[in-house]
Amino acid sequence: MLHRLLSGDMPRSRVLALMLVLIFAGLAVAPFVFPGVKALNVAAKVLIFVVLVASFDLLLGYTGIVSFAHTMFFGIGAYGVAIASSKMGPGWGSLALGLGAALLLSLLLSLAVGLFSLRVRAIFFAMITLAVAAAFQTLASQLSDWTGGEDGLTFKLPEVLSPSFEPFENEVLGLLIDGRIVGYYLLFVLAMVLVLMLLRIVNSPFGRVLQAIRENEFRAEAIGYRVVVYRVTSSVLSALFACVAGAMLALWLRYNGPDTSLSFEIMMDCLLIVVIGGMGTIYGSVIGAVLFLVAQSYLQDLLRLASEASSHLPWLAALLSPDRWLLWLGLLFVLSVYYFPTGIVGRLRGAPGATGKAA
Repeated sequence: MLHRLLSGDMPRSRVLALMLVLIFAGLAVAPFVFPGVKALNVAAKVLIFVVLVASFDLLLGYTGIVSFAHTMFFGIGAYGVAIASSKMGPGWGSLALGLGAALLLSLLLSLAVGLFSLRVRAIFFAMITLAVAAAFQTLASQLSDWTGGEDGLTFKLPEVLSPSFEPFENEVLGLLIDGRIVGYYLLFVLAMVLVLMLLRIVNSPFGRVLQAIRENEFRAEAIGYRVVVYRVTSSVLSALFACVAGAMLALWLRYNGPDTSLSFEIMMDCLLIVVIGGMGTIYGSVIGAVLFLVAQSYLQDLLRLASEASSHLPWLAALLSPDRWLLWLGLLFVLSVYYFPTGIVGRLRGAPGATGKAA
């Protein structure tokens, strides 16, 4: 049953299998085990980024396409939900219409970019997508009547997802269930379904062809595969998944703006997470997203404790100052890439204790 659920793509490493089980369990019980607004926000962001990064890995890791326009589709999904909800009011119909319109726009844009750009060399395609993404971000900032400009859009959600919604009078396992908790579990279910769908795609015959194109596109074309068609299809699928991830972000924040979903920083975060977790492995997006976002969210707190504990050594306390968290974060990622050149998942699967059977 598990083998079929994971589309035959088992972890193939006992350590990796254990990590994935712990992450799944941790995210499933996060509202109950990790109290506080910050912990819940980090867990929700992990779910969103797992989908976003996994969709980017479909392009980079499985097809070998370097695209800098991925966050554009992420932003389209977020803006679709935000614009529809702010113009039409809170309701499931508004969310469905906004997501549907965003998916259609993402489909058309990704198809256009793919057909016009994927015939050129990789570096030129990367530059074209970068220009398209920058143009879209500028457009989103200027169309203030629709997008709210630089201020963005704040909107309301259906009552069941609003913080004031409380279905139970008493606490459940020590937690008062409200609309935020309901919204979190909606994201949890969506993330699980979307990741399983991506696993199915990459382990299908279509996914195998993508990997063959990544390894040697000339050989793939020589044996009869239309490389451009497969690349464009991969680009479209990746854009649609990123669009849904953007809608998930808007649902959670009840707000969207240019810096929230269209910033180049998000694109760089995706690239880092894919490299750290392991390219060409959907599981890498899960491992990488958890490590990256937890480090990004809690490194300052850890440094503050370390700085206070070493106050008797002024030079060490200054070095461990919370203000230098970006320095330490960068150092951690340099070390992770150095010691895990194939990513964490690649290293675990290649370890002596790994097994090719179900772990």
